[in-house]
Amino acid sequence: MAQGFFQNAIALVYDFDGTLSPQPMQEYTVLPRMGIEPRDFWARVNEEAKATESDMMLVYMRHILESLDRQKIAVKREDFAKMAGAIRYFPGVEGWFARVNAYVRKRSGGKVKLHHYVISAGQKEILDGVSIRLHFKRIYASEYHFNHHGVATFPKLLVTDTLKTQFLFRINKGKEAVTESINEHMPEAERPIPFQNIIYVGDGMTDVPSMALTKKNGGHSVAVYDEKKAREKGICVKLLEAGRVDYIAEADYRKGSKLARRMELLLDAIVADIAYRREAWECRAEHRAAR
Repeated sequence: MAQGFFQNAIALVYDFDGTLSPQPMQEYTVLPRMGIEPRDFWARVNEEAKATESDMMLVYMRHILESLDRQKIAVKREDFAKMAGAIRYFPGVEGWFARVNAYVRKRSGGKVKLHHYVISAGQKEILDGVSIRLHFKRIYASEYHFNHHGVATFPKLLVTDTLKTQFLFRINKGKEAVTESINEHMPEAERPIPFQNIIYVGDGMTDVPSMALTKKNGGHSVAVYDEKKAREKGICVKLLEAGRVDYIAEADYRKGSKLARRMELLLDAIVADIAYRREAWECRAEHRAAR
């Protein structure tokens, strides 16, 4: 028996730092634990990355390990997760997921599912401990290797601006485990979440590769900013003018906010498109069966 129409899921994919939370996650967690001033830490990281032509993400992950070692602080996986309790979110984030899930369920008559994902250059061990963890189907982020004592020793997975796009393809093709190959060709009609069913939410230039890939393939993207930071708003305006995003809005996830209203418009458009494609598939199926 032929498979029925199955592209009934929408993926809402978020960056984390600056998108769901105002500050980089390290500034709420591991840096205070070590008594390190965030501004000094990032300045050292950027200076070394520039001087040695190194990847900034690898430099920051190494600097954290070296600082922990110098202070003889043994941080295990569960310690990183516990630190996540200090992370603060933009207004409305904690109630956002249930509310938007209910919105899609109502608008689609229960025929469309909404999945939430995080793709972050931050640290997965921290993100696994955040209070909103249960809402995400998958979290993709940089990870440490932990030795036989359970202590972090070196990076085992690195997520950079450009490598984020790999995980969009994983979501698109339904090959979400990092051990699965995504290199083989898969016809568009066989992909569980086509790009037109994907909305990418980010906050700046580090999200441009993901925004561009999503938009180029028929999907949508939204840029958010902290109203208190004029520079961030300026970057979002440039992204809008360059056609990288559909909408920009203040990172206010509360009901009735400009972001919520614009996101609902995008979700309405995708729900309608899914309904159209489902009906077109069923129409063709009827006439194939009649022959």
